[in-house]
Amino acid sequence: MLPCIPETDTAIEQAAAFIRAGRVIVCPTDTLYGLGADATNDVAVARLFAIKRRADTKPILVLVRDLEEASRCGQIEGAARALAAKFWPGPLTLVVERTADSPLSRALNPTGTTIGLRVPARAATLALIKAADRPLTAPSANRSGEAPALSAAEALAALGPEIAMALDGGPSAPSASTIVEVLGSRLRLIREGAIPRASLLEAGMPLET
Repeated sequence: MLPCIPETDTAIEQAAAFIRAGRVIVCPTDTLYGLGADATNDVAVARLFAIKRRADTKPILVLVRDLEEASRCGQIEGAARALAAKFWPGPLTLVVERTADSPLSRALNPTGTTIGLRVPARAATLALIKAADRPLTAPSANRSGEAPALSAAEALAALGPEIAMALDGGPSAPSASTIVEVLGSRLRLIREGAIPRASLLEAGMPLET
């Protein structure tokens, strides 16, 4: 089994090199451990789906470095921009329509036109995105249908030799990101996670469920 590598600057650069080469790594986020791959690379995204044994009807969310990069990838406008201003960086994934010239792989959501985007509130995760110089995938580091890994060691035990590298940032947060779909003026809570529904309502967001 591969070793878990402490999340030093050198290790982050090494992990970024694997990502640029189209490989899949395990990395901590500000929520659960995730599977990081180049979100603009069709081959890397296909490899990630295969590792997770995930159906192509279940899209993969993407981590971006900031609002500007998110706006190049998806339509962060109106209510979506208001949510981003309130909760980014942080554990809120916004599902929006892709932009016409989005750099993201269509393989992230092969049966739809939307994309899930998030700016993580964790310095080392942002450093990895910047070092890789591209948006990263970040589904939970486990096989589909299994419990999410709460450490790099758990992720490696579940996924094994198909992973190029595992960054160890210590125990993860116990919950996933909250997911809100924003299509025009319609806001739908898809998953309640680290940000509770009550916090979204307090921010004045008229949520459907």
